[in-house]
Amino acid sequence: MDNSQYMSTRAGRIQKQVEGYFAFVPCSLPPAPALQMDAECLALLSQADRSLGRLNGLASIISDPDLFVYLYVRKEALLSSQIEGTQCSLEDVLVEAESNIKTGGDIEEVSNYVAAMNEGLSRLQDIPISTRLIREMHAVLMRGVRGYTKTPGEFRTSQNWIGPPNAPLSSAQFVPPPPGIAREAMSDLEKYIHEDDSLPPLIKAALVHAQFETIHPFLDGNGRLGRLLITFVLCSWRIMEKPLLYLSYFFKANRTEYYARLMAIRYKGDWENWVKFFLRGVNETAQMANQAALDIHALHQRDSEKIRSNRATASVMQAFYAFCRFPVATINDLLKAIPNSNTMTLNRSVKILIEQGILKQVGTNQRNRRFMYPAYLEILTRDTAAKIG
Repeated sequence: MDNSQYMSTRAGRIQKQVEGYFAFVPCSLPPAPALQMDAECLALLSQADRSLGRLNGLASIISDPDLFVYLYVRKEALLSSQIEGTQCSLEDVLVEAESNIKTGGDIEEVSNYVAAMNEGLSRLQDIPISTRLIREMHAVLMRGVRGYTKTPGEFRTSQNWIGPPNAPLSSAQFVPPPPGIAREAMSDLEKYIHEDDSLPPLIKAALVHAQFETIHPFLDGNGRLGRLLITFVLCSWRIMEKPLLYLSYFFKANRTEYYARLMAIRYKGDWENWVKFFLRGVNETAQMANQAALDIHALHQRDSEKIRSNRATASVMQAFYAFCRFPVATINDLLKAIPNSNTMTLNRSVKILIEQGILKQVGTNQRNRRFMYPAYLEILTRDTAAKIG
């Protein structure tokens, strides 16, 4: 339905296509008229900057920040995929990661998200953020999972739309730009990412994410890739020292408002309230990540002191440190993780850690027993079942 008479043209306009349907054609960034940053927006920006600064300072507090990145990327992958309807747990993801088990389905989608994140961050060392890099990440994201037949790694050549499952285009809630215009819009977005327009980086990242979701350049996977893009632009701009800020938890917990804010940009030109929503997300998720890292550090310190106070052998400490890296593991996993270890010694060490209340066995499978560090896993998973509002 053509409702262009009811909408602002600040973010773009609805245009009738030769095929007879109406699609949204976005304006290039930055918005015009320019963003109005009132006192509330400036206060939110200040709070978000402070929280992100504390998150960046984690390297001076925790002993192994790269380990925290390793685990937090997997947590983000799970949350982002949950928004798209996957049904697996962080424990499932960690088991697959350490055991190299390829189970397909939901877990494979989460694993692909991790792979796309790592591949993209690695490629940033050689090339800047570009439509080329975005397409490469998309190819990794969609490899062998739902949507893999929908030209992964290539911008769409047919019209897509957003609406209820299996709903026709005529009943779509939103119709992104047609393919040719979408490619042009992505080229404009690439230029804007590298343009110095004096906007604060966090606000610019908010604009980039919303614009990408409006363009919807792929047939599938746009939501997950758009959330990845937030982390990539902030790392590329050196606003983040390590990829630790992920907004999927906030978007999941506030999913109704998230989609409403994006639609308000398109139909009302309301960039300002979207930016405020985004900054609240940055502040909240940065604080949560910072607290999780501090809690994990305190837990590891407390339990290592507990083990030492019981005059633990070096092998017990080695097993404990292995579980500090991978909170779910089998004896075979530990054999790979600890050089010069053997099954008998590891079994004895794990038994001692269970007796001390640090580890517990999962399930009753005696052939390939799995053990977990439950207090550690609780910290990592405490917000992966967010209520959707």
